[in-house]
Amino acid sequence: MNPSQTTAAPATTVHVLVVDDDPSMRQMIADYLDDNEIRVTALDGGKGIADVMARETIDLLILDLKLPGEDGMQIARRLRGDSDLPIIMLTGRKDEADRVMGLELGADDYLTKPFSPRELLARIRALLRRSRAQETVADGLARIRAFRFAGWELSVRLRRLTTPGGDAVALTNNEFNLLAAFLAAPQRVLSREQLLDLSRLHNDEVYDRAIDVQVGRLRKKIEPPGTRQQLIRTERGAGYVFTATVQTIH
Repeated sequence: MNPSQTTAAPATTVHVLVVDDDPSMRQMIADYLDDNEIRVTALDGGKGIADVMARETIDLLILDLKLPGEDGMQIARRLRGDSDLPIIMLTGRKDEADRVMGLELGADDYLTKPFSPRELLARIRALLRRSRAQETVADGLARIRAFRFAGWELSVRLRRLTTPGGDAVALTNNEFNLLAAFLAAPQRVLSREQLLDLSRLHNDEVYDRAIDVQVGRLRKKIEPPGTRQQLIRTERGAGYVFTATVQTIH
């Protein structure tokens, strides 16, 4: 397959964009996905991404971390500025810090080379299922202006968190999604898997603890030192519960 070649498919087929500078890797992914009725557009770098997305509907991006020019980290950061496109990041590196950074910058899943095409297909399907579930949640949030809890307010439309004293608290994209998931289901046990799905965090066995890290960071922002009320309670072996009463503002 040429660097920017696209496989033909019916309009209803899932369309995946693959960006990798290794021709054999692009060919392997394209052939396997095509055999499984997934349409593929393949690029050898980030320069053509904007053009492809302008003329095509892309359902998921497979993005190599190490690319000439603009690398995968930079591309993921740029895309996350205005898009919720699901991203699977590929890399030959095994350093956990690189994986965490990729996820922090907006990747939804991660595969280390070499990997099984069958595993890649399974992750694509799982990520698309999660994405559709998130669209349903997003539809519900679109009807909500804000959540209020324990004197705090989270503006859904402005994506802004305000303390009881009126100060703004900066939230990362993952922290906002995680808090919104808690506020949409207060006083209910939410499993790690549910929170991973709703907050767009990685959900394989290596990163199952990613939700614990994110919950810890969120706690530091809404339960500062000296605060007596525990807003997020850990239910051992089950998940987490948002303990406060939540008022929904439509």
